[in-house]
Amino acid sequence: MRTVVFEAVGKLALVERPEPEIGPKDVLVKAAAVGMCGTDIHVFDGEFEGTIYPLVPGHEATGEVVKVGEAVKGLAPGDHVAVNPSTTCGECEYCLNGQANLCSAWNGLGVVASDGACQELFAAPATNAYKLKPETDLFQAALIEPLGCAIRGYDLLPRRMGQHYLIYGSGTMGLIMAQLAPRAGAVSVTIVDTNPERLKTARELGFDLAFESADDAPATGWDIVIDCTGTIAAIEDGLKRVKAGGTFQNFGVAPAEAFADYSPFRIYRGEVTINGSMAVHNSFGRAVDMFEAGALNPGPMISNSFTLEDYSKALDMFRSGQGRKLQIRPNDTESKVFVS
Repeated sequence: MRTVVFEAVGKLALVERPEPEIGPKDVLVKAAAVGMCGTDIHVFDGEFEGTIYPLVPGHEATGEVVKVGEAVKGLAPGDHVAVNPSTTCGECEYCLNGQANLCSAWNGLGVVASDGACQELFAAPATNAYKLKPETDLFQAALIEPLGCAIRGYDLLPRRMGQHYLIYGSGTMGLIMAQLAPRAGAVSVTIVDTNPERLKTARELGFDLAFESADDAPATGWDIVIDCTGTIAAIEDGLKRVKAGGTFQNFGVAPAEAFADYSPFRIYRGEVTINGSMAVHNSFGRAVDMFEAGALNPGPMISNSFTLEDYSKALDMFRSGQGRKLQIRPNDTESKVFVS
């Protein structure tokens, strides 16, 4: 079975491995689509806290169930599923207090200590596999995992009607957060990205307030500012743009050792709230429902798919800022371009 492996920090290989074994409460899934995101880059570069190598990447995954463990109920071979990559211990103070995404032993498939979906077949706990409707596009549905993360972000925001949003980043997460904003009460959504090609996608999705700098926007302050880049320069700029009484959300993943400068006096004087949002938390099932209800317009968002053999090309393309959402399709025999 063909498998992409991060053998060590910065070291990638395509290897042959046996079919993964599954336990009584697991499922074996034939991978359909695996989204590539900034977290994969951090993992490859050794910038994500806790990663254990070697590791098979891939945490935004969909596929078809091919085998179920003897104790699995509700799933059967042939079912189409989206897989929540987050697993927790269920025993630490955070799990017991209803904050499982902050689990002391939090593990993400393809991120920390368990292999992900960039292989022809992958194993997952059955409780993490969410059945999709037969008519749901199995490839576009790989956007459900980032949608689940976005919903968690909105769970932490003070949603009020008539608020003005500023979002840094016109990549996948920025575009998902932007598409959810009107549902949360936004009267305007401004998107900032230094890459003009990515701003084209935002405009195709109907966001006309799309700029390379917030200085170019007609507004001068926003109620809600969300960083979806993990870039220190964007975080520092965004913190300055929050209105008094507003909220700044660290949504993007910055390198674990990175630090940002800000004015504590301004946070104090303006009663500005700063919060973080960590992965999925009681939001994956809602993401499935919202995706299948049409909360996202996925067509313009996915530009390329790559075979396992072309994983390194996808990695290079992602780093260069080219394309839109990039996917690995482990059982495809050729890489494809959907939007040029």
